[in-house]
Amino acid sequence: MLPAFVLALGLVASAVIGSYTFYQVRSLDNTLSVTGSATEDVKADAAKWSVSVTRSAVESTIPAVQMRVANDTKQIIDFFTAAGIPADKVLVSPVSVDQDYSSDKSAPRTYQVREQITVQSDDPQIIDKLSKDIGTLAQKGIILSAYQPEYYVSTLPKIRVALIGKAVSDARARAVEIASSTGQSVGALKSASSGVVQVMAPNSIEVSDYGMYDTSTIDKRVMVTARATFFLK
Repeated sequence: MLPAFVLALGLVASAVIGSYTFYQVRSLDNTLSVTGSATEDVKADAAKWSVSVTRSAVESTIPAVQMRVANDTKQIIDFFTAAGIPADKVLVSPVSVDQDYSSDKSAPRTYQVREQITVQSDDPQIIDKLSKDIGTLAQKGIILSAYQPEYYVSTLPKIRVALIGKAVSDARARAVEIASSTGQSVGALKSASSGVVQVMAPNSIEVSDYGMYDTSTIDKRVMVTARATFFLK
């Protein structure tokens, strides 16, 4: 029991000494570290959207169903190009044929014949309109699944650089408030580091330690944080 008690006492003493040393080092260094942030509301200038055509088949009807899927795909491509999407911005994936294992095992084997069409545009408003008008194709008997449109900001690297400077300025303003409460003033910047970029939907408070990129909306809010250390005087 005695050796265990001595060991525990030594660990506690080490922790106390370590905390005191850290405080002394910070005091001798005479610096203050503060995290600042900056945000900017932006609009996406690029978009991507995917839809897939699916039809069921039994083994003997796979070739015929593939032809129907090809016809469905053509109508979807025509739907895109009629809206002003260039043909080179429409990507069609190879047709896939997958067995449907969820069907009754005693019944004839069924398959899902599927083809995906992805469209890209530098006009997010077109993609937004297409996603809302896609129902007209379903009315023609086309069986499709539409994914959520994805909206991106191509100028994000430039925006990030500008926001880092604003975040450091915000950190300095916070440091001034903290320092003034102790009768000190903020001097020169010693060091600074930027945090991750948060691309959020408007009015969203959802952030991630690893950064996030919300692609669900055209309107976005970009936030950058910066950790800055200032000398005190």
